[in-house]
Amino acid sequence: MRASTTSRKIKSSPKLRPKHAFDAQTFLDSAGVARKVKEVKRAELVYAQGAAAETIIYLQSGSVKLTVVNEVGKEAVVAILGPGDFFGEGCLAGQSVRIGTATAITSSTVLVIEKSEMLKLLHEEHDLSDRFIRFMLARNIRIEEDLIDQLFNSSEKRLARTLLLLARYGKEDQPHGVLPKMSQETLAEMVGTTRSRVNFFMNKFRKLGFIKYNGGLQINTSLLSVVLHE
Repeated sequence: MRASTTSRKIKSSPKLRPKHAFDAQTFLDSAGVARKVKEVKRAELVYAQGAAAETIIYLQSGSVKLTVVNEVGKEAVVAILGPGDFFGEGCLAGQSVRIGTATAITSSTVLVIEKSEMLKLLHEEHDLSDRFIRFMLARNIRIEEDLIDQLFNSSEKRLARTLLLLARYGKEDQPHGVLPKMSQETLAEMVGTTRSRVNFFMNKFRKLGFIKYNGGLQINTSLLSVVLHE
């Protein structure tokens, strides 16, 4: 991966506002955290499956997809991440190599934190530790919901739910409504169906006014009706 990299270490103490939700980005910028800042271009790798797992990544801006390839070469998209998400945290649980690949969907900025530094921060900085635990719990819940969705819902409902999640629906503190540019093949991999089915449903959603193409794919919250419809 070719990415412009700069190292930063800021010595000033963190200035947290107790009346507001904890801002992980502000904390990492001000807490004297030793980390690397990387600018990653669209389609470039952040890390590859099988590489040494020695760092945790914080996505500052842009979007990243996590994929896994099995022994026969079949690839599956397991997550799409947005600003404020952590990934690569498996090394904290003893993983020595990456079990998947992280690829930038759009031009992105990531903060790369060494494992030892992250462990120290989680031990000493309770605000960051709480934020990180909440993120991991939310991800586990999302994985369970994805499994239930895959087992019991139609491909149309799965696609609608995926689009709403990608649009950050329900996350009031984050930008939402417009999706990062991605192919219908990627959506098909995430939903577990074919590209032709995704194309059919996307055209249907557009005709019903649930989505529109206007300098990007915009998602109307009315798409939720597809998920809720029995």
